[in-house]
Amino acid sequence: MKVLVTGSAGQLGQDLVPLLQAHGHEVMGCDRQEMDITDLDQCTEIISGFAPDAVIHCAAHTAVDAAETDIDAAYLINATGSRNVALAAEKAGAKLVYISTDYVFDGMGTEPYHEYDNTAPQSIYGKSKRAGEILVQSLSSKFFIVRTSWVYGKYGNNFVKTMLKLGQEKPLIQVVDDQKGAPTYTVDLAYFLVKLVQTEKYGIYHATNSEFCTWYEFTQAIFAEAEDILGLKFTAKLEPCTTEQFPRPAPRPRYSVMEHLAIRTNGFQDMRPWREGLKDFLLELK
Repeated sequence: MKVLVTGSAGQLGQDLVPLLQAHGHEVMGCDRQEMDITDLDQCTEIISGFAPDAVIHCAAHTAVDAAETDIDAAYLINATGSRNVALAAEKAGAKLVYISTDYVFDGMGTEPYHEYDNTAPQSIYGKSKRAGEILVQSLSSKFFIVRTSWVYGKYGNNFVKTMLKLGQEKPLIQVVDDQKGAPTYTVDLAYFLVKLVQTEKYGIYHATNSEFCTWYEFTQAIFAEAEDILGLKFTAKLEPCTTEQFPRPAPRPRYSVMEHLAIRTNGFQDMRPWREGLKDFLLELK
């Protein structure tokens, strides 16, 4: 297959491109320099020129707090940019994979969200990503919408790397213990995307590592596994705190655990538990 990946220099893109190549696919990785997704003509020209069988759209405005004040930028990239990629992919006859987020839900649930539960994003980031979903559904005849959460990997900045650093520098770290979700390792997500894109099992998918935890429990696991695998010594005392003690510009979902209904009903193997992914990530860092 010929696959074009947007956001190829991002956290997910940098794991996805080599994995697709390792599976024998011809890959064109496009980051901002190679293709400006906010320019429809450029998207059409580049995607038509490469003539891919599939486009995996990883590019996004993911600065959750910044989006609250720079609303235009969030919508320009997540909505308009996704529309441009969808139109260009459709014109080229390509399948489209749109990477979305747990932020499309209100986070007030107590049971894992199904793929077809009503969305109700609370932040500008969530609203702009939901707008992208709607445009993809409207404009693409062959689409996969893949919602994920709490993503971390070898490339770029993320929660795991931040905690590894702070744990060795700070005397005390307070981490919220009243927000639940599923940490997702980019390599595990990339493997799922490679399998998915080779099928015609179109629709919405929730793809995270399985099982869930709070941010505080995640941090406990990061410290425990890093001491074991990397031999690190953490000076920081770890304390749970509430969301109210840690105010942020953008509201965070209190509960963003997502049910993997579509993965099961379409016959895919579920993604492994998050703690196994974390161990492999730390081994990769080592």
